[in-house]
Amino acid sequence: MTKTILDQNRIPLTRVELTKIKVRAMRRGFWFRVLSRIERASIDLTIKLVERVRSLLLAKMLTSVVKKLLEAMESRVASMMKTVGRSLAQKMSRTAQGWGNTSAAHWAADLGYAQYLTVMYINTPAMFKL
Repeated sequence: MTKTILDQNRIPLTRVELTKIKVRAMRRGFWFRVLSRIERASIDLTIKLVERVRSLLLAKMLTSVVKKLLEAMESRVASMMKTVGRSLAQKMSRTAQGWGNTSAAHWAADLGYAQYLTVMYINTPAMFKL
């Protein structure tokens, strides 16, 4: 599973990183769909004028805009892993521990297992979902 910038809990505020995010968003069609004209202009001006953001006010504003863009570009599986996958992994872990499986304690924190459960949930027909 690939790590996203949001998973790392940091938003890069350098010219190079902002340019990479902008190019990826434009290629995937999110640049104009998700951001307002003012938000696009603020990122464009930052890319043109600043090598690295030092202003706390500008950093806060850009962080919220970049987070909005990155969340919109996140895949369906990755976004559902946060809600469905992790809770399913925790439930399965508790159930298996109740049955005596001591190694199941690690299942709740296993991102691969959460991803597997998420994909299985997505592919389960609606009539079988609780």
